[in-house]
Amino acid sequence: MTVTGLVLAAGGSRRLGEAKQLLPFRGRTLLDATLDMARSCHLDDLVVTLGGSAAEIKDKVDLSGVRVIENPSFASGCGSSIRSAIPHIETDRLVLLLGDQPLVSPFDVRRVALIDAPIGVCRYADGLGHPFQFRRPVFDELATLHGDKAVWKLLHSGRYPVTEIATAGTVPIDVDTVEDYERLIANEHS
Repeated sequence: MTVTGLVLAAGGSRRLGEAKQLLPFRGRTLLDATLDMARSCHLDDLVVTLGGSAAEIKDKVDLSGVRVIENPSFASGCGSSIRSAIPHIETDRLVLLLGDQPLVSPFDVRRVALIDAPIGVCRYADGLGHPFQFRRPVFDELATLHGDKAVWKLLHSGRYPVTEIATAGTVPIDVDTVEDYERLIANEHS
């Protein structure tokens, strides 16, 4: 079994108004923190998709040990980032991570990566959340996703068995707005 971690970081940060990937966090950037978490999972391969602010991100974020895939269609939603990455994934399993969600537990990433169902997902106290895991039989359909909620639609479509793993706490904060960022920073200091 081989596993690729795919960090989705191509968004244009429309709701935030600036490149959220570059927001200060833990003395570096939000994307640095997420990539550090992903590296600590010791997956077989680590890929990040970039789109909005790609040149600035490449200049300011430590991308060592990470394969970068640029998504020219990033404005059409995260489905386009997954579509851009799938042709470059050679492993048996794909763990989907959000570039603006640095507080995901590496332990949970490794647990979801081991799920034997075609789709695996974390079940937090307040609902389902990332990371998701997809096995190779689902990759062809991942390569056709469109829009921001496409992966959720696939998860709930009933076309593939889904296994949930019980995960401690609530769904980790992902940063889409200034308020989300403020909650992330407050959570970090509580």
